[in-house]
Amino acid sequence: MEAGGLPLELWRMILAYLHLPDLGRCSLVCRAWYELILSLDSTRWRQLCLGCTECRHPNWPNQPDVEPESWREAFKQHYLASKTWTKNALDLESSICFSLFRRRRERRTLSVGLGHEFDSLSSALAMASLYDRIMLFPGVYEEQGEIILKVPVEIVGHGKLGKVALLASIDQHCSTTRLCNLVFMPAWFSPIMYKTTSGHVQFDNCNFENGHIQVHGPGTCQVKFCTFKNTHVFLHNVPLCVLENCEFVGSENNSVTVEGHPSADKNWAYKYLLGLIKSSPPLLPPEDSDFLMSLDLESRDQAWSPRTCDIVIEGSQSPTSPASSSPKPGSKAGSQEAEVGSDGERVAQTSDSSDGGLSPSGEDEDEDQLTYRLSYQVQGPRPVLGGSFLGPPLPGASIQLPSCLVLNSLQQELQKDKEAMALVNSVQGCLIRKCLFRDGKGGVLVCSYGQAKMEGNIFRHLTYAVRCIHNSKIVMLRNDIYRCRASGIFLRLEGGGLIAGNNIYHNAEAGVDIRKKSNPLILCNQIHHGLRSGIVVLGNGKGIIRNNQIFSNKEAGIYILYHGNPIVSGNHIYKGRAAGIAVNENGKGLITENVIRENQWGGVDIRRGGIPVLRSNLICFGYSDGVVVGDEGRGLIEGNTIYANKGCGVWMMSSSLPHVTSNHVSYNGLYGVAVFSQKDGSGEFPGGHGVQENFSNDRDAILWETELEKEDDPLRRPITTALVESNSINHNGASGLYVQSSEALHVITNVIHANGDRGITVAQSSQPTRVANNSISCNRQSGVKVEAQCKVELRGNGIYDNRGHGIITRGDSTIVIENDIIGNRGSGLQLLPRSDTKVIKNRIHSFRAYGIAVRGRAKALVQENIIFQGKTNKTIFQQISNNRECIMQNNKFLVFKKKSDTWRLVNPPARPHLENSLRGPSAAHNGQKVTGMATRITAQVEGGYHSNRSIFCTIL
Repeated sequence: MEAGGLPLELWRMILAYLHLPDLGRCSLVCRAWYELILSLDSTRWRQLCLGCTECRHPNWPNQPDVEPESWREAFKQHYLASKTWTKNALDLESSICFSLFRRRRERRTLSVGLGHEFDSLSSALAMASLYDRIMLFPGVYEEQGEIILKVPVEIVGHGKLGKVALLASIDQHCSTTRLCNLVFMPAWFSPIMYKTTSGHVQFDNCNFENGHIQVHGPGTCQVKFCTFKNTHVFLHNVPLCVLENCEFVGSENNSVTVEGHPSADKNWAYKYLLGLIKSSPPLLPPEDSDFLMSLDLESRDQAWSPRTCDIVIEGSQSPTSPASSSPKPGSKAGSQEAEVGSDGERVAQTSDSSDGGLSPSGEDEDEDQLTYRLSYQVQGPRPVLGGSFLGPPLPGASIQLPSCLVLNSLQQELQKDKEAMALVNSVQGCLIRKCLFRDGKGGVLVCSYGQAKMEGNIFRHLTYAVRCIHNSKIVMLRNDIYRCRASGIFLRLEGGGLIAGNNIYHNAEAGVDIRKKSNPLILCNQIHHGLRSGIVVLGNGKGIIRNNQIFSNKEAGIYILYHGNPIVSGNHIYKGRAAGIAVNENGKGLITENVIRENQWGGVDIRRGGIPVLRSNLICFGYSDGVVVGDEGRGLIEGNTIYANKGCGVWMMSSSLPHVTSNHVSYNGLYGVAVFSQKDGSGEFPGGHGVQENFSNDRDAILWETELEKEDDPLRRPITTALVESNSINHNGASGLYVQSSEALHVITNVIHANGDRGITVAQSSQPTRVANNSISCNRQSGVKVEAQCKVELRGNGIYDNRGHGIITRGDSTIVIENDIIGNRGSGLQLLPRSDTKVIKNRIHSFRAYGIAVRGRAKALVQENIIFQGKTNKTIFQQISNNRECIMQNNKFLVFKKKSDTWRLVNPPARPHLENSLRGPSAAHNGQKVTGMATRITAQVEGGYHSNRSIFCTIL
């Protein structure tokens, strides 16, 4: 544009002196002039916006230092909003027909003040006509009686805010009113400063101090740029009210109360308010919805996108026990020999090179000694989450998460959930937007079927931020809630709605508290650094908790108790100072596809009647155990990846009754799965396990038990014995399964592979422990060890290639029946003194030792087994005398002769037989193959059935 040859900079300087009407006329000249007017955004439009006495900075009170995207657009929105109260002007004309010919009456301005036309507001109102403006000049106006507004008027204070103070009680009976630039204080006779029951009232740039404002449906209100000091706004049955850019300070009760279902009877202003809301810039941009989330407050400059797919392993050492990665003290590095311990258990000193599942080769063996090996392959189930969790954790490395565990943006979640999207788009009841609530008791109370929507607000230093009770509904988007003295958001008595995209932190109680049948959707929030739990669900509370970041809370990230029953899915719960998720006191819940990592206590802690369904979660890098099932804990633990925790993968008490199935438990520092008896003190348990702090601060906690519902849940099938079934337990620092139990236990169809100690250790088992159809292979010591006074049944297992004995027992009631015990470096089966064992119908082979060895006076029945020689210079048995307690009957012995023939493991094929035994998502959805092995042995055999009543054998 070069009108008159002037440069653009000079035109901008000239136009900067124009007033608003003149700018509008210039923008209509042509497109070039229109674009020139738009280019004045940071100069003239900014001056007009900030110079207007009827409004404040567009981002006041939350971000007064942040400039808006467009000063012109901000000024336009305020100008349109300030005219809403006059939209019904035509409706007041006596006749639409005659209004076309009627001459429009000019609005009058009535001046009130010392030396002006009127000396009081009431006298000016007595003379006012429709839509007149009453200008109050600086001063204090105290009305001695209630003021009743009978005609629509505009009451405006002259000068800066604070110059005009109005002490009055106003009752609006007209259809519409606007009040602007005033300081309201209650009159001496009533705390109510303003009240309307049917009309529309608009407050702009006002201060309210120490009183009440009441709006009853079908009345409506529009409040903008106002400050409420110890003032209560009460909205009853309102169809629609809008509170924008307001500040609420120092309330002694609730700052805003929204009560009652929105009135079906709507006044004239409803449609205009709705249109104004929809035309405002959205707080949830449709394109760029990935708001920044920080991992911790100490490093906010390193913002973390919610779409991140990596987990970085911190520290300089793997959480796996050193026993699984380094030789024991005093051993020779790289040695291929095994030693015999004091209890007769062979301990291999080699490095863990058996991950491939192949039978080990004795590279240092004499070539003239013939050794026959079983050619087979042991393959555990692939983890649910893919190859990232197959290998050991490497310090400083990042682990790629599968797509199902990556956090979605809020917009992505809303696109998938049409019901949630409908809640976001709905506007009914009260809309509170970009307001500040601080330094008081309560923020917003929504009760008795009330409805409220809160967007972009800040709640800080309150007792609580939001309470939603008695069948009410809230929608909370992009709010900051922090440093509350109790819970941030509290839902009770069937409260519900949507809580999405909020930042909730540093609160003294739970970030979100859900009780008594409340059922909200909690979506894409950050809930962190709380002084107690992140989310608490109790007293029959429900809810859907999805795609949130919950981290660095002092207690459990999510705490479920007293029959709470939420659906918890897709969350990242990490760096908590207690458990990631705790389920206590008969809590329930479906917990699925969460990432639970780096928590100080167990990733998931289940105690005292808790009965959740824990499915398809990643529980990793915890500083204690992956899953803890404490006293009387129950539930289904299915299809989870429990990886690289410093304690046990799964730790449970024998008094609990969990169903642990189809999990991938690997690279944990201690046991893969540990079962312990109940003790009186927490110090009795490895890792200092105790009971998590009870949620007992709430005074009415004991009353909930009388209100609890007893529901039948098809996801939780009752079991009477703890069950560990169809899991892959591998590469853990100690034994794959450790049992020190006083209750019965079933261990069925698991793959227990390459653990740092034994495959299974039964240290105490006063009730029968049944170990059936498991694959136990390549463990650093024996496949199975049974200690004294234990009752164990081993049936249908495949025990292969362990570096100690296949089975070593001193138990007083051990049954070993129909197992394949093949390729172990120690004896296939070693019976220690004072043991009582039945060995029936097994196939036994030792890699370099005896098939069966009996040490001392052991009581045994060895019957109908197939036992073959492993090395040419080793006998299968060595007879000794004076032990008539060991009975051998109808066993078949296979010894070396020549290599020309073959011998196969057929009828039945190699054990375990798992093809029809898999359960859960590991089999149904991922097609996992638990075990695959060849069943062929090459050897010429000589032998037959021995019918001797007893054969005695020993180890030299």
